[in-house]
Amino acid sequence: MKNIILIGFMGSGKTSAAISLSYRLRRTMVDTDKEIERLHHMTVSEIFERLGEDEFRSMETRCLERLLGRSGGEIISTGGGLPMREENRKLLKRLGTVIYLRVKPETVCTRLEADTSRPLLQGGDKEEKVKRLLETRGPFYESAADFIVDTDEKMTDSIVDEILERAGAAIR
Repeated sequence: MKNIILIGFMGSGKTSAAISLSYRLRRTMVDTDKEIERLHHMTVSEIFERLGEDEFRSMETRCLERLLGRSGGEIISTGGGLPMREENRKLLKRLGTVIYLRVKPETVCTRLEADTSRPLLQGGDKEEKVKRLLETRGPFYESAADFIVDTDEKMTDSIVDEILERAGAAIR
């Protein structure tokens, strides 16, 4: 069975969709950020603060490499910056069907309004940071994805329905 991998910007609905997919398909769900936190006994914010973003990005690559060694059939939710590295995009393609959950900056700001746990959004104009990061990351997400699902103004069930409809045989 192929893995289903969800990529996209923070606040795009990756975690919620992955949990729902996991229940519907009766498959294990893996969140790469949570795996890294578990292995290193630190939150993502602590890793950024203590070790820096570059080290965190290396941890993401190692996490994908470990996932390749597993039997497959999992639902994998990735961190928003994971697809930025070329080696990670290649690993994602090898891991399974990659779905980009695309979201508009305004939606991200609304969804993450009260969230203070995102290291890359701390300090300054949050909306401007989101726009800039989305502009930079969008092409990388698109190049890594097998297909795109827009998540603005959609509930999780609608997003999951679309993923299952569009992925079809590719995820079996």
